[in-house]
Amino acid sequence: MEKRRLGRSDLMVSPLCLGGNVFGWTADEETSFKVLDAYADAGLNFIDTADVYSTWVPGHTGGESETIIGKWMKARGNRDRLIIATKVGSEMGPDRKGLSRSYIRSAVEDSLGRLQTDYIDLYQSHRDDLETPQQETLETYAELIREGKVRAIGASNFTAERLTEALTISAERGLPRYESLQNKYNLSDRAEYEADLEPLCRQEEVGVIPYYGLASGFLTGKYRSEADFGKSVRGGRMAAYLDDRGRRILAALDEVSVRRTATPAQIALAWLMARPGLTAPIASATSVEQVSDLVQATNVRLDQEDIAHLNRASSPV
Repeated sequence: MEKRRLGRSDLMVSPLCLGGNVFGWTADEETSFKVLDAYADAGLNFIDTADVYSTWVPGHTGGESETIIGKWMKARGNRDRLIIATKVGSEMGPDRKGLSRSYIRSAVEDSLGRLQTDYIDLYQSHRDDLETPQQETLETYAELIREGKVRAIGASNFTAERLTEALTISAERGLPRYESLQNKYNLSDRAEYEADLEPLCRQEEVGVIPYYGLASGFLTGKYRSEADFGKSVRGGRMAAYLDDRGRRILAALDEVSVRRTATPAQIALAWLMARPGLTAPIASATSVEQVSDLVQATNVRLDQEDIAHLNRASSPV
């Protein structure tokens, strides 16, 4: 399996990242183990999660996804073959959020414990914290890297302005820099990333690992009318996508799918993987069959005609 360098770090990751948000939510522990097995058995190594997954589920307190991944790695004895990415900063409860030194120092120990590991490959600032100086956050990450608890750091949901500020501080102060950006980007959601973040990340060699690579499932082609919205717990989000532009995107995906003998989901992910400067899209799965579908996307090779067709259909303007 092809590996790509993440930013300027020494992390070499597969071109498709498995999203861990569903573990402990729409995928129970047994199902999650099967999904993780199928992904790793296919030769891929990049798994993304966060401490806050899945606080939105009644009765959950956060850390459910990390806990399942930790149990799975211990059971399989495969920690050294994986690149594990997790995040800090989203609200876990009263006074449990942000990117202050004291909170990061506490949160990283919790994540390490749940993951049953002594290091995190990629530790990401989940959301910007305007109340904490960025230098304080970056200095804290420097401590964790020196201590061997973190290998590299990344940003998530940052604006171009704030990411630029962070990169400048890192360069001027000799601190670790954000080697990756995790943001929303897919064939349907293009405008925000392409306007300012894409040129910045390409210029600064910041790896991009976008989430919602399949637009919450819309780009699988499963939702083609309002009658389809009841097919999953995420179906309610589809109304925002299923407009004239959304139908054009689905039609283009169908056309390229036929040409490449692939599914719409595979084409949508292949389009992301072919985007210059993009390291690995993140996609989640709740069954072994879905994993197989996702993994096949790494074998799809789009030509310039395919990409141009998809670009025209999904043009944000």
